[in-house]
Amino acid sequence: MKHRETRLQRCNHCFALVIVIAVATIVAAAQPGPAVRSVDSVAITVSDMDRAIDFYSRVLTFQKISDVEVTGEEVEHLSGVFGVRIRVVRMKLGDESIELDEYLAPRGRPIPVDSRSNDRWFQHIAIIVSDMDKTYAWLRQNKVEHASSAPQLLPNWNKNAGGISAFYFKDPDGHPVEVLHFPPCKGAEKWHRTSDKLFLGIDHTAIVVSDTEASVNFYRDLLGMRVAGESENYGTEQEHLNNVFGARLRITALRAAEGPGIELLEYLAPNDGRPFPADEHANDLVHRQTVLQATSVDAAASQSQAKHIPFVSSGVVANPTPGLGFKKAFVIRDPDGHAIEIEEK
Repeated sequence: MKHRETRLQRCNHCFALVIVIAVATIVAAAQPGPAVRSVDSVAITVSDMDRAIDFYSRVLTFQKISDVEVTGEEVEHLSGVFGVRIRVVRMKLGDESIELDEYLAPRGRPIPVDSRSNDRWFQHIAIIVSDMDKTYAWLRQNKVEHASSAPQLLPNWNKNAGGISAFYFKDPDGHPVEVLHFPPCKGAEKWHRTSDKLFLGIDHTAIVVSDTEASVNFYRDLLGMRVAGESENYGTEQEHLNNVFGARLRITALRAAEGPGIELLEYLAPNDGRPFPADEHANDLVHRQTVLQATSVDAAASQSQAKHIPFVSSGVVANPTPGLGFKKAFVIRDPDGHAIEIEEK
């Protein structure tokens, strides 16, 4: 009898173990995975597409990949702008891309002329170059508008940023652009491969934020990106790079599985940067939009709605234009108002 009870007990234990494993598998499968698998590009609203193409292709050596016009109800619902017709041009540098958007109708507002690097609508793309001196000479030859006073070499006391040289300038519409050169011990391996090209690709896009923790909660905890690095930058080099007296920045680098990074810039000082315009729209030239790729747009939208994230688009919108390269998408805003478009190929 004891032997039979022992076998029965053993069977019951095995059965219970099977149930536990099965339940755990179901629960794990039900947990949402990372909403975002890659950073695809940055969309930039421009006022004159031909001028923008000339600048990005001739001066910065981007290559035009596609050029389409879009209009219609779906585009209105995605962009949040009524009556739109948009010329959309995709341009590539190395492995990375940008998207230039000219709103043929309706036209938006120009970038505020008094914009500063610590205003929270600030966003730039950071282009890696093979030689900073040659890059600066080339940019001077092409009469770019300075945003920094000159290229700055970040000091060696800054463990995470020391030895990096950087320079800010502006495109024809006033959007800031950064060029970066990494020393041998910093940056991705691909930025150190031998190349005869001056401009190599885009390492990241940088955005000004008011609260690093709130932004990390959005990009890491909601979207599934990971924190890849942190530093605190200050001193005369940082001040002259950003052209902000007394600049002291907390910098947090975020990465998805693929694509360039997103860099959070929190100004610890001066903290008088202006908030994102509450009435900003996609056709305003201050508008930049970071485009992320998701495995399931519907799942990402559901997660965003559950967290009460503000939507720009009226939910998930199907794309009627094959030339844009995605099936459906939606647009939301991060805690500071930066526009994020999440697409599904």
